[in-house]
Amino acid sequence: MRVITGKAKGHTLKAPKGLGTRPMLDKVKGSLFSILEGYGPIRGRVLDLYAGTGSLGIECLSRGASAADFVEQSAHVCAIISDNLRHTKFDAISKVHCMPVDRFLQGHRGVGHYDIMVMDPPYADPQIVHTITTVAAVQVGHPGSLLIVGHSPRVTLEDRYPLLTRIKFRRLGDSCFSIFELNDGTESDAV
Repeated sequence: MRVITGKAKGHTLKAPKGLGTRPMLDKVKGSLFSILEGYGPIRGRVLDLYAGTGSLGIECLSRGASAADFVEQSAHVCAIISDNLRHTKFDAISKVHCMPVDRFLQGHRGVGHYDIMVMDPPYADPQIVHTITTVAAVQVGHPGSLLIVGHSPRVTLEDRYPLLTRIKFRRLGDSCFSIFELNDGTESDAV
């Protein structure tokens, strides 16, 4: 697993041993960022939930994001993210939060400063929809922020959730991602 492009292009990232963490494959990550850059340059603050190796947030930083927060529950995996941030020289503009995602979101309610939020939870995570709706409800982003969700093709996500509208869905083999845009709730067809 490596950084695809930008300031840290080609840097190899460490990953924990075993199957507990399943990083997004490079070809899927490449497709995701190709689509994201179609909406404009990667910029602003990034929130990487279920960060795993930190590869999605690090890719955002490499492509021009100004800062990133990484949220991961496992202390061992948090240490690997920190190593990857030092290796790519993004540690000064990043922070690793070693805690459950829901606790982080509740503790950062209303901050509204994330422009891009990415989450690639475990494939069988029964809480995926809860986390999606919580991200919007606690207002860690702002209208126009993007929420990128990596998921299994066996997980069916709605096109709309309160304050969120899916603007892109892509399936590549056994991996999918959905891109949602946060809105202010004034759209007449918002759920």
